[in-house]
Amino acid sequence: MNYTLRCGLSEDAFEIKSAIGRAGQSASLLKRKVRWYQQTLKHAGILKRSNQRGIWQLTQNSQLKENRGSIALIAFSTHLGVAIWGACRSVFDNMDAPITLCVTSPPYPLRTARAYGNPTVERYVDFICASLEPIVSTLTADGSLCINISNDIFESRSPARSLYKERLVLALHERLGLWKMDELIWHNPCKAPGPIQWASKTRQQLNVSYEPILWFSPDPAKCKSNNRRVLQPHTESHLKYLASGQRKRVSHSDGAYVRRESSYPLSLGRIPRNVLSYPHNCQDQSAYKQSARFAGLEAHGAPYPLALVKFLIEFMTEKNDLVVDPFGGSMTTAKAAEITNRRWISSEIIHEYVVGGATRFNQSPGFNLNQHIL
Repeated sequence: MNYTLRCGLSEDAFEIKSAIGRAGQSASLLKRKVRWYQQTLKHAGILKRSNQRGIWQLTQNSQLKENRGSIALIAFSTHLGVAIWGACRSVFDNMDAPITLCVTSPPYPLRTARAYGNPTVERYVDFICASLEPIVSTLTADGSLCINISNDIFESRSPARSLYKERLVLALHERLGLWKMDELIWHNPCKAPGPIQWASKTRQQLNVSYEPILWFSPDPAKCKSNNRRVLQPHTESHLKYLASGQRKRVSHSDGAYVRRESSYPLSLGRIPRNVLSYPHNCQDQSAYKQSARFAGLEAHGAPYPLALVKFLIEFMTEKNDLVVDPFGGSMTTAKAAEITNRRWISSEIIHEYVVGGATRFNQSPGFNLNQHIL
């Protein structure tokens, strides 16, 4: 029996069209209504697409097993690091190992919470500061903290963006004593169009394509970040310019910018810009999701690309430094630390995520999965 018979509607009912909107375009009101419910339930983490086109199914999200208590358990480990199933405070409150870098992407303050839960905008600053406080207390003077947050949180029923990001920046400085090094831009060419209400409907905004990564350090003068570790290949035109040997003094903008004869010596590579372009649907994340689902586990719904985290780790740390992530998710920070020979510690409260993340370390030296948490 098909869906239309079960819900008491004929297939013809979906073909009835009406004029919609100011443009008066013809469309099926019933199809639009069904799609609205589909997308609403999808964003609420209740519904998801199946492997068959046009077929949707209930998720397992309501059954996600959390560990928000005071006892944390080792989920798996390698020669370089350990993943812990537990709340970040219960993990890092009792840790005194010197941390060189914290790279993390905590839950965004979304109005419709994801399966793993989200703090509200009103309590977001307190939530982040409380979560990061034990990590900052053991952050080395030459260390860094990078936190990926959303730029697309809006005031209620308004196209005005929330100022929560600015409040968070001030709080990290005033409460935790950190100094802002930069606001790196993560340009995501695969980011979905939006915000739908303000970009596609009222047309007051542009489609979004980036998220900020707030970079802080306890002592900027001692920060051990080094762009020589992440130099990029020179462009063909620059290599040609260097090979030509034709250098001369040039002045731009009424002398504000002067290019001297020795401004462009031959170097090993180009210094990266602070706009980092990486698609979120990277091959490594796709492999993780496939492995997790094959094992019957719910895959994390909002992972960030491995290459992005790898860049940050190589830029801000040296081999054998300790890298941590209090919101481990699919263990992307841990994986990036592992492949760059950094020590790592990652915590995650959702059982399915930390076990699914373990599938990314099967080939890592010393991999050991704690069978008691399966």
